[in-house]
Formats: sequence, structure tokens, C-alpha cells
Amino acid sequence: MLVNRVKDYRKGRGLTQEDLAIKAGVSRQTIISIEKNKFIPGLDVALKISSSLEVSIDKLFYFV
Repeated sequence: MLVNRVKDYRKGRGLTQEDLAIKAGVSRQTIISIEKNKFIPGLDVALKISSSLEVSIDKLFYFV
């Protein structure tokens, strides 16, 4: 099972879903879907989000 911590890191940096979407160049709906585990992003989107949050991709997304 893929786990993501996007919401934790986003909130920890004081960003709204809209803020993160703009920084990452994706839609707000994409961020919402990822945070609710309804969408697994491709590598390109995952890298954009990790870069925007200034955290390594393996800390944002990992398997358990």
C-alpha cells in the first residue's frame, strides 16, 4: 500500500492546497485527490510536489 504524507508536509509549511497546487504547477483537485488517497501521482507530479515542499520524494511517498 502506498502511503503519502503530502498533507502533513503541506500543513507543516503553512500552505493551503491551492498554494501547493500553484507552486507545483498542478490543479487544486490533484492535490485534494492525492491527499485523500484517491489518486496516485506519476513520477513527474510527485517530483514537482516534493520539490515544492522541499522534501525528498521518499519521505512523501512510501510503501508499507
